[in-house]
Amino acid sequence: MKAELKKELEDRARVMRRHILEMVGGKEGKVGHLGGSSSAADLVAALYFYKMNVDPKNPQKTDRDRFLLSKGHAALVQYAALAELGYFPLEELQKVKSLGAMLQGHPDMTKTPGIEANTGSLGMGLSIGLGIALGQRMNKSASKTYVMLGDGELGEGQVWEAAMAAASYEADNLIAIVDHNKLQAMGAICDRLEVGNIAAKFEAFGWHVIELDGHSMTEICAALDAADAVTGKPIALVAHTIKGKHVSFAEGNPAFHNAGLSAEQYEQACKDIDSYVCN
Repeated sequence: MKAELKKELEDRARVMRRHILEMVGGKEGKVGHLGGSSSAADLVAALYFYKMNVDPKNPQKTDRDRFLLSKGHAALVQYAALAELGYFPLEELQKVKSLGAMLQGHPDMTKTPGIEANTGSLGMGLSIGLGIALGQRMNKSASKTYVMLGDGELGEGQVWEAAMAAASYEADNLIAIVDHNKLQAMGAICDRLEVGNIAAKFEAFGWHVIELDGHSMTEICAALDAADAVTGKPIALVAHTIKGKHVSFAEGNPAFHNAGLSAEQYEQACKDIDSYVCN
């Protein structure tokens, strides 16, 4: 990857993390999913600003790629990307979860341009994505469907029904991305419902699997490119990430799965994000 492109994408992710912070804010009574939005920021930046064929001026164009955020509670990261692309004014980010606003706590395709499905009831996104991918194939479209899941979400049985069906239908235009930050709302995944080796599970269900560092822009883009070359199988990208990435007090801390920030924490988080250096 060229150094200029790598830096551009990393800068996009940094700006998105800043937007996430601003949406959570340092205001009393305001809360948001900082942890899981921050862990996914590099992946979502690469999807929207490197890989996917989308057009904010024509959100419904028929040949677009689709992105579904199955872990819909992390909607802030998708809102940040859509705003930066120009799907709606940046000012809308300040109205998140306000009455009548277009940006609510979970993605809503009836309110927000660029959202492909209502998500947030965990476990459903991969099934919806498979349906969309099969529709794309029936229409002889070269478009792809990307679905991001949380690792805690993999405890839902419907995920594995969709995984089995996708392999059976050889849906090679469906790419699942697992944000494997190893934490959920109440603590470590392994202490709640041990899902085991995620890569091995998807392989056992007949998927082509790529494991990667979900915070390395070089590895993310290489994995997305490699997925394009796979035929006859759906693709699972198992991205190892850190919950709350680049916010010192939130990294690896389940307390910031969904929480507010004090004014002091907000100030510290802004400094952390503005000053971090990528590898």
